[in-house]
Amino acid sequence: MKTQSEDAKIDPFVAGVRREIERRKKEYRARALKIFPWICGRCGREFSGKKLRELTVHHKDHNHENNPPDGSNWELLCIYCHDNEHSRNSVAEWYAEPTPGGEKDPPYTYKPFEGLDALLKGKK
Repeated sequence: MKTQSEDAKIDPFVAGVRREIERRKKEYRARALKIFPWICGRCGREFSGKKLRELTVHHKDHNHENNPPDGSNWELLCIYCHDNEHSRNSVAEWYAEPTPGGEKDPPYTYKPFEGLDALLKGKK
């Protein structure tokens, strides 16, 4: 069980980590907004003024620590396309799991070229 003095030591640490994350986020966002046009990379919506806050920086490799100065790991996405991008990955993970009670069935059973080599050689 933690004592109050341990909690007091942890809380400033957690607060410091959160501040550092926010600082980095603002830093790469500002750089991305200078590099790229203010257009969503998926739906093509343009942003300016107050609506600019709806434009987010998406890390292509999903690694928020990978922030190259040229922005090659970033793309600007609106909040809707950004949510869609991340939810698409989780949905794909659901379908990649085997079905309960056994392995996944093969995606197809018909083999259109089965026996083709025999037909081409003139055998049946």
